[in-house]
Amino acid sequence: MAKWWMKAVVQKAISFLPQRERVNFWFQRYVTRGVDLTDEHFGYKLDAARDHLAYYRKYGAAPPAQATALELGTGWYPIVPTLLFLAGFSRIVSLDIRNWLSRDRQHLALTRILDYHDRGLLADYLERVEPGRLAVLRQIVASPDRLTVAEVNDRLHLEARIMDATRLDFPDDSFDLICSNNTFEHIYPDVLRNILREFRRVVKPDGVMSHFIDLSDHFAHLDPDITIYNFLQFSRENWALVDNDIQPQNRLRWPDYRRMYAELDIPVREEAVRPGDLSALATVNVHPDIGNYSPEQLAISHGYLVS
Repeated sequence: MAKWWMKAVVQKAISFLPQRERVNFWFQRYVTRGVDLTDEHFGYKLDAARDHLAYYRKYGAAPPAQATALELGTGWYPIVPTLLFLAGFSRIVSLDIRNWLSRDRQHLALTRILDYHDRGLLADYLERVEPGRLAVLRQIVASPDRLTVAEVNDRLHLEARIMDATRLDFPDDSFDLICSNNTFEHIYPDVLRNILREFRRVVKPDGVMSHFIDLSDHFAHLDPDITIYNFLQFSRENWALVDNDIQPQNRLRWPDYRRMYAELDIPVREEAVRPGDLSALATVNVHPDIGNYSPEQLAISHGYLVS
């Protein structure tokens, strides 16, 4: 059985279990190693923070010391929020459907960030580091066993919230920056529309939204024998049999996201896409259910939508 099929079968089975998130965490930690803070994962998070900050500097109004940020998808490691903290943001809120943070993972993330700074590598991702904020990081890392997760978050000006993003409890016009990284592709369209409606409500009139979307088949991250377009061959019904509630993939293409923004009257200031691989796309018999798009539109593998 192909690697991707094995993972699909296991995750599908896990999705029916009680405490499925705990079981999936064990599976990812000890089998697929998806929880590990690899160099690749760390680099991708640094890239995302750099890009969000660059878009904010380009379009945002408030200086970082007066700015507030909302991140969708906290994940295992608070890397993006920590870089926002180092950049000077006054308040950072990060939302997720579960609490994935732990003291060990916090410590590992902050240690890696400090190591990058001390080796002169962080300058490629962060234009300026607030010296006082850097000192806070050093204090946290120096005493990992004496601080709880909540205490570390408090020192980072980070509010890690478990919240339904379709029903935010923040007032209108609350945030200067709203961002996400590899999150939209895991949210089904109807839910994503409601999340975007809430984002439109809570972002300030002169605020910025920056969302990085991965349009590739995530099973290809594990299995090199399939292309990143493998999931486009399935009908809606057949994909529903393969897809799972643990790591769902909506299979939306770039024009679908653009159309959703247009329907919600969210203006796009800028978009930056990776064109993908037309030759790899040509090996897949794309199902009509995906939509009537050009090969170039179908092939887009990743992109930023900035509004």
